[in-house]
Amino acid sequence: MPRPYVLAETNWKHLKDEQIDLAILPWAATEAHNYHLPYATDIIEGTAIGEESARLAWEQGAKVTVLPTIPFGVNTGQSDIYLDINLNPSTQFAILKDVIEVLNRQGIYKFMILNSHGGNNWKSIVRELGLLYPKMFICVTHWPVMLDRKEYFDVVGDHADEMETSLILHLTPELVLSQNEWGDGKELKNKIKAFSEGWAWTELPWSKISKDTGVGNPHGATKEKGKKFFEAVCAKMGQLFVDIAQADVQHLYK
Repeated sequence: MPRPYVLAETNWKHLKDEQIDLAILPWAATEAHNYHLPYATDIIEGTAIGEESARLAWEQGAKVTVLPTIPFGVNTGQSDIYLDINLNPSTQFAILKDVIEVLNRQGIYKFMILNSHGGNNWKSIVRELGLLYPKMFICVTHWPVMLDRKEYFDVVGDHADEMETSLILHLTPELVLSQNEWGDGKELKNKIKAFSEGWAWTELPWSKISKDTGVGNPHGATKEKGKKFFEAVCAKMGQLFVDIAQADVQHLYK
């Protein structure tokens, strides 16, 4: 049966008399994830989290819809990594403006970007769109930082690490190479201390910090860890969907 909370699966028969309160747009990337994970890792994760969270929210009566995942993200620091597809921030702005124009015109005034890629940076874009569409409540979530990953994984990394490998082992194990093919995800740090401390920033030239494109050792990953983490993320995200869908956004603060 079509899932009524997934726009790509539902139909006009269902939607012509429906009123959606919150639209969710998963936004991912197409890029190398160490040697062993698929280029679609961020897409698989963001789509699965968005759809399962929406199922949980729908069952609580929240009228939400998950839009089709955007598969390309900002990969400006990976221009030399073969077929890592880059979408510039200015292009992201144009896409979002067109999507929000439709929602605003049709009276769906709550919108979430469910971010699934660390290279995407939304704050300045959302600020500008908020001025253009003052009726819209626009928010961003970034699921990898929702929970304390130390409670779920032995080694916390940043990209194609134990967490992402565990998730893909749970969601699409057939796309993961055998463990003898996995890189170690060793990351080289900037020699200038301020950048490693996080209070100074410059874009990472990805091929210079990691030989296998991974950041974080994946070798402790298991599908059981992935399942536990996935369910916890979706439970928390699903509740947020409910909270936003049911909220009076004109009176959010006390």
